[in-house]
Amino acid sequence: MRKVSITILLLTAVMFFQFCSSTKKAATAAPAVVTYEANIKPLIEANCTPCHIAGKGNKKSLDNYSNAKDFADDIIARIHKNPGERGFMPMRNPKLSDSTIAVFAEWKSKGLLEK
Repeated sequence: MRKVSITILLLTAVMFFQFCSSTKKAATAAPAVVTYEANIKPLIEANCTPCHIAGKGNKKSLDNYSNAKDFADDIIARIHKNPGERGFMPMRNPKLSDSTIAVFAEWKSKGLLEK
């Protein structure tokens, strides 16, 4: 009976630790070097257009590096908000994932690199 209990305990421990893999954590982290061209531009294209492009009413144009860099603080503040809060972005869409928000924050913290 004791051998069965120890075996069950060991199998439970193995099953528990298989979900603690460091590779899974690394996959959700922001890239080591975040640049506008490689990381931010695709996120803006996927989540901020068609609203934030040049010539689209009074909305800020985010379709180039210079504008995205100039409005980086505002972008980060707005994507951190929750749906229903004034200024939440992307408007009428679900909140961006934490990993996506982390990419924007990492871009800002590393100096808003273009390439």
